Parts: sequence; structure tokens; C-alpha cells
Amino acid sequence: MDIQLKRGLLDICVLSAIKFEDSYGYKIIKDVSPHIKISESTLYPILKRLEENGFITVRSEEFNGRLRKYYHITSAGLKRIDEFSEDWKEVMDVYDFVTRKE
Repeated sequence: MDIQLKRGLLDICVLSAIKFEDSYGYKIIKDVSPHIKISESTLYPILKRLEENGFITVRSEEFNGRLRKYYHITSAGLKRIDEFSEDWKEVMDVYDFVTRKE
């Protein structure tokens, strides 16, 4: 898969993983992995980029004596998912054109 396309898809998948509830790194990987391959070394730069762009916020909370970072989607993050959904319709039109039989 094209690296730029995959990068964009991973961003949206991570946002979608926290769309309904805050989550932490390991759980995000577990939730996203059945749909697209993602590793810890890939996830954390994505989370940092999403935070820098205002799509998520981060808070630390103690869990079993250790601090765990929880990620929360912002209204800008929700808007980004909506924009992706609209963009995807266009991508599917191109896909239909490219894969047409006649």
C-alpha cells in the first residue's frame, strides 16, 4: 500500500478507535490491528502528530502504580473523521473507475 495513503488511513483509524471513549496506547493498537497493521513504534508518532494538530488531547492517570496516558478525541478530531468520510466517497469513485470491467 502507498505509504502516504497508509499514513492517512492510520491517522483516521486511531481517531476512530477513540471516537466513543478515551483510550490508551495498547488498547488502541488492539482495536486498530484487526483492520490495519499498526505497531507501537508507529502508533506513538501518530498520537504525537494528532495531538500537535489539535485532533486529540492527552491526560495521564495512575493505573496499577504507573502513569498511563489516555487519549481523547477533540471536536477537530471528530470533524477530521467526517471530512475523511466525504473524501472517501471520492476515492471510491476513482476505485470504481479503475476497476471497471468494461
